Amino acid sequence: MGIAVGLFLFAAGAILRYAVSTHVDGINLNVVGVILMIVGVVGALASAAFWSSFSPYARNHGSAAVRDRDVV
Repeated sequence: MGIAVGLFLFAAGAILRYAVSTHVDGINLNVVGVILMIVGVVGALASAAFWSSFSPYARNHGSAAVRDRDVV
């Protein structure tokens, strides 16, 4: 899950929690909204924490150049 998806889930959860006043039998939209907000925050924070491991540019490019020089 990326940061954008986490923010989207948080926004959708906030809309369900605070802006929707419709009552649906068998489901509590306020609870669904809170769950979506929690999942969105956790997902966005996890994605931000592991940003460097997901990025192809954050890998060890400097050590590969040193290895190439050592081999030659």
